[in-house]
Amino acid sequence: MSTAELLGKDPGWIIAVKALIVFIICVVATLMAVWTERRVLAKMQLRTGPNRVGKFGLLQSLSDGVKLALKEDIIPAAADKVVFILAPIIATSMCFMAFAVIPMTGVVNLFGHQTALQLTDLPVGVLYILAVTSIGVYGVVLAGWSSGSTYPLLGGLRSSAQVISYEIAMGLSLVAVFIYAGSMSTSAIVDSQHQNIWNAVVLFPSFIIYVISMVGETNRAPFDLAEAEGELVGGFHTEYSSLKFALFFLAEYVNIIAVSALATTLFLGGYHAPPGLGFTEQWLGGWFTFVWFITKVNLFFFIFMWLRATLPRLRYDQFMKFGWKVLIPASLVWILIVATIRVLQQEGASRVVTIAFAGGVALLLMAISSLTDRSKKVSGEPLAEGEDPQFPVPSLPHLRSISVTGGQK
Repeated sequence: MSTAELLGKDPGWIIAVKALIVFIICVVATLMAVWTERRVLAKMQLRTGPNRVGKFGLLQSLSDGVKLALKEDIIPAAADKVVFILAPIIATSMCFMAFAVIPMTGVVNLFGHQTALQLTDLPVGVLYILAVTSIGVYGVVLAGWSSGSTYPLLGGLRSSAQVISYEIAMGLSLVAVFIYAGSMSTSAIVDSQHQNIWNAVVLFPSFIIYVISMVGETNRAPFDLAEAEGELVGGFHTEYSSLKFALFFLAEYVNIIAVSALATTLFLGGYHAPPGLGFTEQWLGGWFTFVWFITKVNLFFFIFMWLRATLPRLRYDQFMKFGWKVLIPASLVWILIVATIRVLQQEGASRVVTIAFAGGVALLLMAISSLTDRSKKVSGEPLAEGEDPQFPVPSLPHLRSISVTGGQK
């Protein structure tokens, strides 16, 4: 019996119980993620991190949530009150809805019913996830606009441009997965990797493009330009406080967990155990598959923390150029390669022909890249010290008036 048929037999109360379980998992995972990030960043930066509230500071995130709930809720006088209140609700609810089609376990027994920890299985489940996460950006944009302040508005505009740009690259990176698996259903994609090599290995370029895009999609460092403190104070949520700010905080981390769960589903075999450890999937009546799922999600979350601790923030024009001129063209070229290889396999071409085609395309791309780099090195006048060749700027006035020897020109 397929997962779709199994989930279709769930009574309403089982669906409600599974929805409650998924909600609790997301909230608890957010509290633990905040604590883990603060502790890991502290270790990387030779600090201590939270260690006062509870054993090892485990209750620090919970205490911060209680503190936010008890703070005064301030709404600016110039704000559109209705939209100002709805914006964080939209941003948060869309993040939770993405988990409706994420398979977290295999077949398990839940209160006497054979089911899986997945609310529903859609033939276009991945497109559903992309759709609801896209709607979530409306909460960010409306939060910036409804605040009645300049800097939150700029943060909202930045976020909309950023999400649109990197969602295109993210969507294109998933096309190769659809071609290879032959389906857009999340459970079908997980099943296609069960007896085969994970997509992260077979479709490694798609995996790399997705990982980069998911960092840009979630506004995380080094791509946290929608809330860059240096030029936008706090970004789109500058005017928010109390529970409304807590909802934005919750939405950010739930969104990180959502894109990590999607990466686990599409590229790391989902809830299945790594090769050679398949016997563990039957432990605890099948519930041990959830342990493998959470482990893989935590692996991606550690990448988020590692990037935040090591990389400086990009300049906004560099960030947008990287998305439009690097990730999107690379995704399109990779889709053509995967589609051609898939057609050759279906037509019965030998493995030698397939490998020769892939190698020829790789050599061609390397030659084009080499010629492009060589043409960029050809320049006219020498540049001043520290001057960027793509963004030339005039010298400062005091440098023009003072000679090299220190005298007046």
